[in-house]
Order: sequence, then structure tokens, then C-alpha cells
Amino acid sequence: MSDRPLVLIPGRIHPRVRARLSDRFDLLEISDATAAEADAGELERVRGAAVSGRFPASLIERLPKLEVIGSFGVGYDGVDVKAASAAGVVVTNTPDVLNDEVADTAIALLLNTMRQFYFAERYLRDGRWEKEGAFPLSPLSLKGRKIGLHGLGRIGMEIANRLLPFKVELAYHTRRPRTGVDFVYHDTLTGLAKAVDVLISIVPSTPETNGAINAEVLSALGQNGVLINVGRGSTVDEPALIAALQAGTIAAAGLDVFADEPRVPQALIDLPNVSLLPHVASASVPTRDAMADLVVDNIVSWFDTGRPLTPVPETPYPRS
Repeated sequence: MSDRPLVLIPGRIHPRVRARLSDRFDLLEISDATAAEADAGELERVRGAAVSGRFPASLIERLPKLEVIGSFGVGYDGVDVKAASAAGVVVTNTPDVLNDEVADTAIALLLNTMRQFYFAERYLRDGRWEKEGAFPLSPLSLKGRKIGLHGLGRIGMEIANRLLPFKVELAYHTRRPRTGVDFVYHDTLTGLAKAVDVLISIVPSTPETNGAINAEVLSALGQNGVLINVGRGSTVDEPALIAALQAGTIAAAGLDVFADEPRVPQALIDLPNVSLLPHVASASVPTRDAMADLVVDNIVSWFDTGRPLTPVPETPYPRS
């Protein structure tokens, strides 16, 4: 039996994670987080894990020697952090390395939603420009907009910094106001929506954020309002959003995330005033490689030094 630590990979993960981990560790790969096909004896030997997706309490309970979980992504709501903490297991994620890519995508999605560039390009590619004349004027513009940020963490600040040159007004809503920030703070999401005409959501999935963008918030955003979501699909009440878009309660929406991925409601697909992306905000080769490296580097650092590089706030690892 090898004396190298055994690392579990439940389900699919970036191939770079697998390749780099195999240089230093023995790997136990299973089809999903149920671990239905896994040998109990092997699970008892697992000391580390790398995951992209679910890592429930039921799996943690079957891993008595587990020390560290490396989660692929800045969001880690798929990992039962409470159960991990109770078991003394360190959980890490991959912050910062994807901030720029996600912020860039948010701006691109905003512009595409406002100016309908995707529809314009398809108009050209289908030969309609030559046959039918100029593409119709876009009904919306970014000029003179008031933009509200739902969330102002690392990615939110990157989005805000990118928006400043567009000469728009910025405001934000978070649980508490941030120090050192000049943007106007609103203590409720509905209050923020009333004050702006673009709402960009970049919050994680938590009990407080789930369904937070509801019919009341959308109504407050108004008929000229635009919703952009690059955070978590669960933040938006999708039936309420569909109804608001169909009724003209808001003008448009741009979505990179959905409540039940990869299933997207057909009603959203059929709407002409939405821009839809298949959860690609961080999906470039350089950024995903950097995320994969950070997953591995966290696990390597833990076993080499006893210190994770980027532990999540809820993890039991003591901070200086």
C-alpha cells in the first residue's frame, strides 16, 4: 500500500486538477458525491478531497480521516461547510484568480443586453443586413444609467471599477456598508432597486440571498430597468422574472446563471429582451487553469506545511 495521502475526487473536475494531484497523491475517483460504488475501506483512508460541485454531509461522515477539501470555484455552496467544520475539516476555495474574468463578463453581458449585439451579429450572419437593411435601433443604452450592485465583495469591486469610466452613477446593497467606498449605500435590496435602473447581482447562494430578487424588487427596478446576474441563479425568483419580462415590468435581463442548471426555462429562451449565457463568466482557459492550480496548491500546502492558502471564512483553520 502506498504511503502517499489518498485524495478523493467525487465526480467531474478540471483535468489539470487530476493531473497535478496524481504527481503527489494517490487518487480515488468516484462517479458522484453519493459514493455509492466506493469501497468503505478506501473511503476510510481518504485524507484530502478535490471537488467541483456537491460535497454533502453524508459523504463527509464516511471519511473519518479527511483533513482538507479543495473546492473549485469562488462559490462553495455545494460543500456542506457546517458539517466539515464540525468534523475539523478545512475547506478551501479559489478566490481572486477569477475576479477579472467574471467582472469582464459582467460588463460584456450588460452591454450585450443593452445593445443587443448578439442579435445584431446574428442578423448580419443570416444575410439580413444586405436583404432587409439596417438592424433596428436598440431600445436601450448604457448612457446616463444608475447602476446598483447587489454585493460588493472582490468581484463586485472589480465590476464597479470597470463601470466608472462609463460615466454612470453607482450604488450598492450588502448586509453592512463597506468602509472606504464612496458609492451610495442602501440598507435594503428593494431600496437599491428603486434608486437605480440597472441591478447587477454578484452574491453567493445563502439562505438570505435565495430568491432575494423577487417580484417586489423587480417592480421597484421599473419599466426601464435591467437585471444582470453573474452570481448564483438561486438569487433570482425565475418565475417572477419571467413574468416581469413578459409584462414589461422591467425592460431586459442578462443572465449567466440559472436556478436549475443546465436546465433553462423555455420561457426565458423565447423572450426577445434577454441575453443568456451558459454559466461561462470564468470560463477561459487561463482562468480555469489558475483555479485548478489553486485547488491543488491548497491541498499540497496543507500536507506540506499544515496551512491552507485560501481557507473559506467558516473553516476551522485558525487565523493569525
